[in-house]
Order: sequence, then C-alpha cells, then structure tokens
Amino acid sequence: MKRYRTRRPVGVLLALTAAGGLLLTGCDSGGVADHGAKDAASDSRGGSAPLPAPDRPRGQGEQRYDGGTSTGGTGEPGETGDSRDVAPAPDHLSTFALDVDTASYGYARRTLSDGRLPDPSTVRPEEFVNSFRQDYDRPDGDGFTVTVDGARTDEDDWSLVRVGLATRGADQEDERPPAALTFVIDVSGSMDEPGRLDLARESLGTMTDELRDDDSVALVTFSDEAETVLPMTRLGEGRGRVHDAIDSLEPAESTNLGAGVETGYATAVEGRREGATNRVVLVSDALANTGDTDADAILERVADARREHGVTLFGVGVGSDYGDALMERLADKGDGHTTYVSTTEDAREVFCEQLPRHIELTARDAKAQVAFDPETVAEFRLVGYDNRRVADDDFRDDRVDGGEVGPGHTVTALYAVRVRPGADGHLATATVRWLDPRTRAPHEESGDVETDALGDSVWDADHGLRVTATAAYFADALRSSTGDAHEGHGDYGRQGRYGDQGRYGSLPGAPGLGELAERADALAGRTKDEDVRGLAEAIGTANRLT
Repeated sequence: MKRYRTRRPVGVLLALTAAGGLLLTGCDSGGVADHGAKDAASDSRGGSAPLPAPDRPRGQGEQRYDGGTSTGGTGEPGETGDSRDVAPAPDHLSTFALDVDTASYGYARRTLSDGRLPDPSTVRPEEFVNSFRQDYDRPDGDGFTVTVDGARTDEDDWSLVRVGLATRGADQEDERPPAALTFVIDVSGSMDEPGRLDLARESLGTMTDELRDDDSVALVTFSDEAETVLPMTRLGEGRGRVHDAIDSLEPAESTNLGAGVETGYATAVEGRREGATNRVVLVSDALANTGDTDADAILERVADARREHGVTLFGVGVGSDYGDALMERLADKGDGHTTYVSTTEDAREVFCEQLPRHIELTARDAKAQVAFDPETVAEFRLVGYDNRRVADDDFRDDRVDGGEVGPGHTVTALYAVRVRPGADGHLATATVRWLDPRTRAPHEESGDVETDALGDSVWDADHGLRVTATAAYFADALRSSTGDAHEGHGDYGRQGRYGDQGRYGSLPGAPGLGELAERADALAGRTKDEDVRGLAEAIGTANRLT
C-alpha cells in the first residue's frame, strides 16, 4: 500500500486549504508505548478564516458530508447527534482537536472482564483506536508528520481512510525538562475497593523512587474536604517525606472532587517552577457526590491556573464503577488527557513509561483539518471525536482550544469514505496545525492520499491499519444496540440503520462480533502483539455477552 506524506510551506498550505474548502510503577528501561497524549492563550493567526463569535460552541458546521443533505446536531456537549452529524455543503471539510486519551478503551476492557457490556455512552472510538502503537514516520524535530492511507471495505464504494499524526520520539529520561507534579488523590470511601487507593499508593511509591532528584512532587487528598498533605517538594532532599505522605493515604468519606481539583491547582500554582512542566495529576474514580460535580463549574474556578500559568491536567481513572464522563470532561477542559488503570501492569505502563518520558509538550492547541476532494468523494464521516469537533472556520483561529501532544505520541483519526463510482485522482488532504509550546508560533504540516492508494481490502492492509479498523469496528459495535452489534449489517450508505440514539448502527463493512473476534485473534497470532491479543480477548468476551 502506498503512503503519501508531503511537507509544504505554511503559505502554500493556507492557500490549498482555503481553496479546497501518566504515571509510573516498577519501571525499567524497556518499551515506550506510543499512546496518544489546551491552552488558548495566543491571538496569533495564520490564514484568512473569519473569526468566530466568542461564544460559538465547538463543533458547529462540521462532520459528515453526503453531497448536500444536512441533518441534526450542534455539537453541544452531551448531545446525542455526535460525529454522524452532517456537514453543510459544499465544505468537504472535517475539523477536530487532537486527542490522545485512552481511558474509554481501558474502562471497556475492565467492564467486560467483570462480565458486563460497557454503557454505550462511555465508548469513544478514537480512544479505542489510539490505544494501539503505530509505526508512522516521525519528524526529526518538533512538530508532526502526516501519514494518510486507507483500504476498501466489503461495502460497495466505501473505504476506511486513516489519518496518522506522529511527533518526534521521546527524549531519554535525563534529557527531559524537570517536572513539578501535583498529585490529587481521591481518598473517599468508594476508593477503599481493591484496585483503587491501594493501587494508587503502590504506584505513587514506586514512581517516587524513579523520578529524578530535580523533579518536584506535591500531594493533595480529598474526600468531603481537600487537604494539601505535602507542598511542592524537591525529590533530591525530600524523597523520604514524599514516601511518608503516600504511605499515610487512607480512605475517608464522600467525594468532593471539585474541592480536590481546586486545592490541587492552588498547590500547583504556589509551587510552580519556571522552566519545568507543571502538571496536576488527578487519581480518582470520579464518582463525585459532594460540592460541584460539573466539569465546567469545577474548572472555571481554576481558570487562571490553566490559562495564565499553563498548568495541565492528567486524569487517571480507577475502579469498576467509574465516572468516565466527568473525568473525560475535566481533562478536556483542563488542557490534558485521561487514561484508565485497573491492574499493576496498567499502572506500570502509565506511571513508568508514559509520564516520565512524556512530561514535556511538543505541541499546544493542535487541530487537524481534512479536506476531501468533491470530485472523488461522495460522502464521508469521522469515526469518533464527538466532543472534539471544531468549526471549520476556527481551524486557524489560534484562540480556539485544541489538544496538547507530547513527544513519542501518535494520533490516529479514521474516516468512512464513499468514493464516487469510477472516480480517480486526489482523494483528500490532511493538515495539522499547532502552536509551539514556548513561543506560541503557529506551524502546519500536511499529507495527501490518492484514490489509487486505497488497498483492495482493509483485511489485507498493513498491520497498523488492520488494528485501527478492528478497534474502530469494536467500538462502533459496542455503541450500537445489542442486536445490531451482534449481527453486523450492510448497506451502510443507503439505509443507515439507526440505533436507539439516532446513530448509524455500524461502520461500512462491519463484521459481526464473532467474525471480528476471529480476525483479531488471527492478527494477534501472526504479529505476536500482546496488545492485539488483549483486543481479541475483549471482542470475544463482548460476543459472548451479547
């Protein structure tokens, strides 16, 4: 399969688009996972896109194009229209903020292992897709490479097109900037369940031994109230004090998450270090039941810490009962990302491999825009990214929130695309725009794909695309009604069979869960990839439960 990756000067890109309309546990030196990782503080703009009204919500005027028909959805948070909304003709544009969250997939696996199907509202396809390593080319310096490829499905004229973005590899541990990490630990009664507070204690203790002497750690706990247990402390002199504070963690009463976040940010700002990466790390089951329970209200009170001081939020979810929606909104509004841990192995990867190597940022307010060629594309839709959509006109408005991405990350977006019968030539151009974390200077990179680059079958594509397709089909099945998810069905473009939330029941060419499990199992056997083995097992479990 051909891959197209083209670098262009920013000026050319502007013209083209205008025209085409973490945490650490028991660490060793092995295996950095390339899992995916907002600060709207700059007024710099490139290009001539009109500025939005200040209160214009993310997501208006975007997602699915079908040759001129328009339906549903404003993109407001919580709306059920999600990414199957229809774009107004003749844009042929799809715009979204980058997202490196993976919590949805981790929580789905935990739920399935407990013998339950996950609630469809907790299933975010982009987080399933971005939970797997990809081998995209990487840039030599800061910024991104853009790789676009795809393959045809079993549905007539329908293909899956993958947009892959990658940052440079993570620096060695001794080359990264120092970290100032404020850990906000939920010690409410619900955290007394095995695999919650005990896992957090063990993980934080091991992390303390692995961080560098010039790193700093603060510790805030919350139940019905919040308390700064340990102010910002340099580990070179205070490692013992950090261990003592961690060992003192014990479960208490109710969950005032709002108080915890507010105190955590205040502690982070008080202990803020110039030249360091300042981050709040929230470890919680996010089952808020006291005080503010709304993500927007909680983070509005700490807006200065986010916007003026650049303190980002990393959410780590734990527990079989988990407030997924609240944690995801907190990370979205808090310029950060989320993950989920349920085992010591999960915690090892997050605390040991992801956080220390990905502490720094290589891109702020990163957004992607894909321009589909109307001569070759009859219809398209973005899979997932439901609450990450950005109005097309806001792509180059650098005041509009994007996503934060660090070194060693990859971001994958998958599109279902119906190619016009007999069409040949340019299919799409994908452009990523981001701000330099230090200078706030905007940069862009783009890549193209042609119709003749589409492989004959997604199941014969390279390993990365097959894994992407498998993860996306799995997520889409879990979001569908029980019967639709089990059976799989065709005629996607013409009938658009809907589930109970007004969504399409499956992606084009979707197999039933039984067939999908078999394909994933065969793929895991050929590649010896343990992550794919875990995916195959999860699909098999879902098939048995359906």
